[in-house]
Amino acid sequence: MATRKRHSPEQVVRKLTTADRLLAEGKDVAAVCRELGVSEQTYHRWRNQFGGLKADDAKRLKDLERENSTLKRLLADAELEKAALKEIAKGKLLSPERRRAAVRHLMTVLGLSERFACRVTGQHRATQRRAPASTTAGDPDAALRAWLRGWAKGHPRRGFRNAYHDARGEGWVVNHKKVQRLWREEGLRVPQHRRRKRIGTTTAPDPPKADAPNRVWAVDFQFDATTDGRPVKIVSIVDEHTRECLGGLVERSITADRLIDELDRLAVQRGYPAVLRCDNGPELACDAMADWAGERVGLSFIPPGQPWRNGYVESFNSRVRDECLSINMFWSLAHARVVITDWKDDYNNRRRHSSLGYQAPADYAAACIHR
Repeated sequence: MATRKRHSPEQVVRKLTTADRLLAEGKDVAAVCRELGVSEQTYHRWRNQFGGLKADDAKRLKDLERENSTLKRLLADAELEKAALKEIAKGKLLSPERRRAAVRHLMTVLGLSERFACRVTGQHRATQRRAPASTTAGDPDAALRAWLRGWAKGHPRRGFRNAYHDARGEGWVVNHKKVQRLWREEGLRVPQHRRRKRIGTTTAPDPPKADAPNRVWAVDFQFDATTDGRPVKIVSIVDEHTRECLGGLVERSITADRLIDELDRLAVQRGYPAVLRCDNGPELACDAMADWAGERVGLSFIPPGQPWRNGYVESFNSRVRDECLSINMFWSLAHARVVITDWKDDYNNRRRHSSLGYQAPADYAAACIHR
């Protein structure tokens, strides 16, 4: 069986030139077609398509058609790539897992091939097809991942640095970079809303320095409420050197006399501080507090509207708010006292403080030699 011959544009133009010469010699179209070895339909189709062209013109036309087809394909790929990039979530795809998820998304939503989706996201196809170690049965970090999930469940507002030091304290041989990577892979990141730092100039001639335990105590109040809408007032008393939380008053209302009783109770156990740093609240800037302090305790009032002057207790209050008050709902005053007291006990005896070399405040105070 004879195979169908495919003519190039140059061959078609040359055959049409031969046909013109035969027609000029007086032959009819049927004879010319027999001479050329083509049907009359093919001859007329060639006439419509290549009539009047030379061989070079036909070759140039074929090249232009091929180039036009290539440009159309490139334009279609570029538009599809643009659509794929818009479909991907905003932000850089820095990790292989994010690229892997983006490739699956493009294949599902836009129906792209794996090759094209990998090219758009910058993912190697071998990496795309390889299962992550965390999804396999032989994951070497499975035990540490489970420990991190359990730790984060018990401390929902603490970050990976606290988890790292607790893990080292419990015997895990791991560095902080690995803990941070696993922390992020498990989706345990705690969103931080950091305030803009403000710089103020001190107005006190000689601000006290907490260069030893029991030298400077900082006092401040904060508020919450029980489920019935009644207020809960909390006093925080912090030793600025050891970072220990000393006071534990949780009441509906705290007057100056009630605060003085609490300070006297603490003084029986620890002695009176040299300086009491506080703001200008009505419970502190009053005659009762001035009479109590006398020549025994110095009162250092921060300038109004400058809470950063009392930074240690403000930082402690933010931890209380973030890790205790914001994640608990109190149905009674007794419930609030129990929860807040337990949290402060955990803060003093188990929570590692970065400024103390990642020791708990109570452990640091016991070993402190600054007197």
